[in-house]
Amino acid sequence: MNPPLRVLTGITTSGTPHLGNYVGAIRPTVRASRRAGTESFLFLADYHALIKVGDPKRVQRSTLEIAASWLAAGLDPTQVTFYRQSDIPEIPQLTWLLTCVTGKGLLNRAHAYKAANDQNAAAGRDADDGVTAGLFMYPVLMAADILMFNAHQVPVGRDQVQHLEMARDIAASFNHLYGEHLVLPEAVIEEAVATLPGLDGRKMSKSYDNTIPLFAPREQLRRAIAGIVTDSRAPGEPKETQGSALYQIYQAFADAGETEAMRRAFADGIAWSEVKQRLFERIDRELAPMRDSYEALIANPGRVEDILRAGAAKARKLATPLMATLREAVGLRDLRALPIERTGRAAKHALPAFKQYREADGRFRFKLVDAHGKLLLESPGFDDPKAAAQAMARLRERGAAALHEAGGALRPASGVDADQVAAALDRIAEAASGDRQ
Repeated sequence: MNPPLRVLTGITTSGTPHLGNYVGAIRPTVRASRRAGTESFLFLADYHALIKVGDPKRVQRSTLEIAASWLAAGLDPTQVTFYRQSDIPEIPQLTWLLTCVTGKGLLNRAHAYKAANDQNAAAGRDADDGVTAGLFMYPVLMAADILMFNAHQVPVGRDQVQHLEMARDIAASFNHLYGEHLVLPEAVIEEAVATLPGLDGRKMSKSYDNTIPLFAPREQLRRAIAGIVTDSRAPGEPKETQGSALYQIYQAFADAGETEAMRRAFADGIAWSEVKQRLFERIDRELAPMRDSYEALIANPGRVEDILRAGAAKARKLATPLMATLREAVGLRDLRALPIERTGRAAKHALPAFKQYREADGRFRFKLVDAHGKLLLESPGFDDPKAAAQAMARLRERGAAALHEAGGALRPASGVDADQVAAALDRIAEAASGDRQ
């Protein structure tokens, strides 16, 4: 039986949720959460909000509004892992571990950082003027969000694909140094709704202030749609669907038959006012049943808080043990587990030891060293770490006999006598046998 597919999605709590959030993240993740064989992780990215929002009240209000939007859209918190990013202390801990394996050159290429540099250059300012370390480190925090739960897939807009590629690079760097602990995620893009246009035709974004609030009252929704920018083509003139914000938004809500009917209407010269009316009716038909639920949740923030805290407790059941494993992997360990280094006469009784590691070529090897750290034996490369561990276990259990059974595959290190290696292996096997008795 295959393990469930883990899908993770987050929304930054930097403003009121809008139609772009709904079609690009909220609606598809609610649908995916009902799919058999899928584990859904949905979170409110409030740490990310601090990068671009300096108003604490706005972050708090946005957290409530986005959580209420997801729940009103049909998300069942008992069937998913639904949490607030800042409630998981392991995420900033993992961010630091990942920071220590991430090249600055990789972060220099991030789109948001480069855009800030370009804007400064155009204005004649220093390249890093106004650029915070938070903005620069944004991709590492995003990688930690994803890798903390070893997500397999992350639905994103096309403008976020680079961040997924960076998360993969960062995970690969960590795994190369410390072992295969982190899953490399894949980006999933729904082409039709990857980026929804806003009132001015640009990507619908709180940054551009061109959004249509998701659960705006009915008449406010009508007025917002009426304000969408169009060209000057009169009624009766054929209109292009390509590049039309009205058509793209309609397509994101309509089924295939409705979309085809609208395409024909464009070709037949439908008036822009009629397009806007049809768009309003189509969106309102889908959202109207959710408005009452949304407004009830907004009026009861304590209920939303309880749901998020329960989700965080559920998330930490996964995050805490993984973080413990990663701390062990990088060397943040209990000192009581540290072997005592022996000197003088005691060193004569110390045992030789095996050490397993991964080479730069990606293959796994182990070596045998004596009590003073002198190299006695080094294995060939193994593609699978388990195969290397099994070969090492045979030597530890059977001693020199296992060395002879391996034939020429295991040879003493340069300048080391074969009898010296055999004696070391027999000492290890003898000690292991005594431990078992």
